[in-house]
Amino acid sequence: MTDTAAQQQKIVPIFSGGGTRLSAHIGILQALLELNYRFDSLVGVSGGSIVSSLYSAGMSLEDIKRLALNTDFRQFREFSILRLLFEGGLASGDFFEEWMDEQLQGRTFADIPMRLNILATDLNSGAPVIFNRERCPDLKISKAVRYSMSIPLIFSFKKYQDSPLTDGAILAEDALFDDWNGDGTPGVCFRLKSNQDGRKPNKIHSLVPLKHYVELLIRTFMTAISREYVNAQYWHNTVVINTGEVSAVDFNLTKDAKNQLFEVGYQTAKQYVPLKLHNIYPYRQGSSLQA
Repeated sequence: MTDTAAQQQKIVPIFSGGGTRLSAHIGILQALLELNYRFDSLVGVSGGSIVSSLYSAGMSLEDIKRLALNTDFRQFREFSILRLLFEGGLASGDFFEEWMDEQLQGRTFADIPMRLNILATDLNSGAPVIFNRERCPDLKISKAVRYSMSIPLIFSFKKYQDSPLTDGAILAEDALFDDWNGDGTPGVCFRLKSNQDGRKPNKIHSLVPLKHYVELLIRTFMTAISREYVNAQYWHNTVVINTGEVSAVDFNLTKDAKNQLFEVGYQTAKQYVPLKLHNIYPYRQGSSLQA
């Protein structure tokens, strides 16, 4: 392979959003490895920060998938109206952070060889807050993931340097397409899109209507975020993964549902990433980037 060809194989995967649909990101990563794309940088946002941090810390893709399939996401769910009123979320997120730190074996950004970038959103300014080796080498990666996973209304806000942070998935697209390597390596953003089926009636449980209404509100809000249009400026660098009716806050996912998410992420990336990169490198002929 020539130097030029090798450079054109190099990308920066950007795993954006996802929440509990993170199995789709694992499938995407599997496809990228099979397609022989090179990357020494990863960008993770919300659910994408979980997968990118585990892989950056050296966990094999097989082990990441096994972990996702065998983890009951319901253990991270709480329902405290008082916490929602005073801290902005139904759950503290502390147990999730502890679980994440255990999987990462307490690693900080300085402890891993890959360039890992995790994004959260500053509630005061709406600007991105970037966590990586250059900015905060001694910060535990699990804490950065917790910041990025502050799903509105689900997990309470957490402060970093006196600024309350929320989910990175609500960031504007501009924040995702930085020159992460500093050398012009193209970023490819993977966005998960879900569809809410309005034809299905939602049964309200009379005993706890408030709980049900809040859950519906959260689901609708997160679905609306995932269905935002992709700016034409970034279309060639974006792959949209349609996760059907599975939303970012489906904590009751079965193993079968998680496997289906893995498969849709894998198949979509396998089909469309070569096409997207062929448009970025239109002058390359007869390469593996062509579909």
